[in-house]
Amino acid sequence: MIITGKYPNLRLRRNRKNDWARRLVQENSLSVNDLILPIFVIDGKNKKESIKTMPGVYRYSVDKIPTILDKAIKYKIPMVALFPYTNKKLKDSLGFEALNENNLVCRSIRLIKKKYKNKIGIMCDVALDPYTSHGHDGILQNGKVLNDETVEILVKQSLLQAEMGCDVIAPSDMMDGRVGKIRKALDKNNFKDIQILSYAAKYASGFYGPFRDAVGSKKSLKGDKKTYQMDYSNSQEALREIKLDIIEGADIVMVKPGMPYLDIIKSIKENFKIPVFAYQVSGEYSLIKNAIDKKIINKNCIIESLTGFKRAGATAVVTYFADQIAKYLK
Repeated sequence: MIITGKYPNLRLRRNRKNDWARRLVQENSLSVNDLILPIFVIDGKNKKESIKTMPGVYRYSVDKIPTILDKAIKYKIPMVALFPYTNKKLKDSLGFEALNENNLVCRSIRLIKKKYKNKIGIMCDVALDPYTSHGHDGILQNGKVLNDETVEILVKQSLLQAEMGCDVIAPSDMMDGRVGKIRKALDKNNFKDIQILSYAAKYASGFYGPFRDAVGSKKSLKGDKKTYQMDYSNSQEALREIKLDIIEGADIVMVKPGMPYLDIIKSIKENFKIPVFAYQVSGEYSLIKNAIDKKIINKNCIIESLTGFKRAGATAVVTYFADQIAKYLK
């Protein structure tokens, strides 16, 4: 029951008068436990390569991953997410490099598990866009992305990542039925404890541009992804996607992008008792970072944006600010 009152007996400012008072009545808080750090991996040795469209974010060669992992573990970030920048020569129409046990992601997983054991979790993207010559998440035939044929490759990609030591399989492709097929294959091959984090509500958004630049798929992308990623006008459709993925075996669901879709996060949290992650995507990051660098806004806006995810109901947030904010929170 909501108790109502009126001024002067009721003065809501009394609970805001001091820092200690504000902390006592704070409804949501942000901690290091809420952060997931994305890492871009590139071929070669001893490389730390800047990304023009994402200031402050870098691509690392596999041997340089420990420079960022040491920091992540020091600040107690629970998990990192790996994304490859695949050499153009290794890309083809079917994305078969995704099934190469010596691709960038597989080599990165093996290095992290060998050096750090289970000190930090590893989340791996399951989709073909970093590996295809046309930049789509699946097999492209006559201008159409094939669903079932793509899922068969995604299942193999998931099994390979599990064999390498991946902790959390994260299909981001938005093909129908892929979660169920992946769960069945993992269980059949004795990977019953591997978690599935489904990008269940992934929208066809304009906020992905810098990410596509970071993984090298931006220039090669033919057309758009509107036939498989969601229409940003829709919200009820997101609940249908979430329900299906839960039924198929998803342990965690993802909403992507983040800030323009806080209503979706809130709706999922209210309707389904399941962990909901949000992705503060590259476009969101770059807008905030550039505004900070130009002194249009201050760094507190990072905390404000991430707290907004928590207030909406997000369990954790994938953010390129993770290492910076973890240091601040620590």
